Amino acid sequence: MNADAKALAASFDLEKLTPEFYDDPYPTYRALRENEPVKRLPNGTVFLTRYDDLVTTYKNTKSFSSDKKREFAPKYGDTPLYEHHTTSLVFNDPPSHTRVRRLIMGALSPRAIASMEGDLIKLVDGLLDTIAAKGAFELIEDFAASIPIEVIGNLLDVPHEERGPLRDWSLAILGALEPVVSPEVGARGNKAVADFLAYLQTLVARRRAKPGNPERDVLTRLIQGEENGERLSEKELLHNCIFLLNAGHETTTNLIGNGLVALDRHPDQKQRLIDNPDMIKTALEEMLRYESSNQLGNRMTTERVELGGVVLDAGTSVTLCIGAANRDPAQFPDPERFDIARTPNRHLAFATGAHQCAGMALARLEGAIAISRFLARFPNYAVSGQPVRGGRVRFRGFLSVPCAID
Repeated sequence: MNADAKALAASFDLEKLTPEFYDDPYPTYRALRENEPVKRLPNGTVFLTRYDDLVTTYKNTKSFSSDKKREFAPKYGDTPLYEHHTTSLVFNDPPSHTRVRRLIMGALSPRAIASMEGDLIKLVDGLLDTIAAKGAFELIEDFAASIPIEVIGNLLDVPHEERGPLRDWSLAILGALEPVVSPEVGARGNKAVADFLAYLQTLVARRRAKPGNPERDVLTRLIQGEENGERLSEKELLHNCIFLLNAGHETTTNLIGNGLVALDRHPDQKQRLIDNPDMIKTALEEMLRYESSNQLGNRMTTERVELGGVVLDAGTSVTLCIGAANRDPAQFPDPERFDIARTPNRHLAFATGAHQCAGMALARLEGAIAISRFLARFPNYAVSGQPVRGGRVRFRGFLSVPCAID
């Protein structure tokens, strides 16, 4: 077994992944963590799998840059994808990152998020009513994916009749962040950015002419900026609206889908949560740890640095494997066990440090309401066919999960 693990770690190449890896990457992550935790890949990049190494990297923004201009220029060329991913919040360093994040966090205040709870409950209950009438249903299409699109649509106050393309745009843009991007995937991503920008220009123009309530309408808040005069440029505004949809869409869809599938596969934990619905908060954290929606992050070294006993030259591209770190036994006792009461649970599903997810409070609210109300309504739900994985390494979730409610 040890020899097999060593061979698995030695042969790992992020650009040549197998169907078995996409189905279950965790044996590979374990082999890497135990044998080559700072893994040099054939393309010259480095792949990290230990919890402590990820925390060090996240928190040292001076040595490990989030700016992606150097990395994305050869990947995307002079395209809409390049402009988007090098302008959005997540792929920038301070002070630009600090300024944009402060404006977005002001729009996603605890008060603003708390005010969404009533509408969110109404949305979830409406979806559950539709599922009850069908009996057999598709977990992702009929439930998990429908929630974040509506929430982000409400945040930006996108008219309901104009929300149709949002999900496809988001999937196309995020799909182009995979380690290997085919010409077809790149073309879809570029078209999605261009189409989304064109739509947002119209939406922003309408909102400038007729502002909404900045306490509830994030787009109005971002347009108006701060009282001290701090504002986003037009380019920053448009691309960070796209970022808000993308950051809150697929990851939250995966959180809900992965969480309900994990409960189905662990009936003792499912029954425990049904019997103790007040455990939803710790249960949600365990879902985030056990099957992280976002499995990979990236940084670029700005100087010569040592990590885990390995010296990395300046300009080294580093991949942070969140999925592996969240199952590191040095941080999580018995990490392969799904335990809805696990505490402490300092998982990295939302990263940590300066780039900790700006929307994590909203994601937690969506996940808690969706999963708890689903369980209360359909305690006997069951996966009724073979789930289909999304076929991605960065964003881990399902394309479809056939289910029955009784």
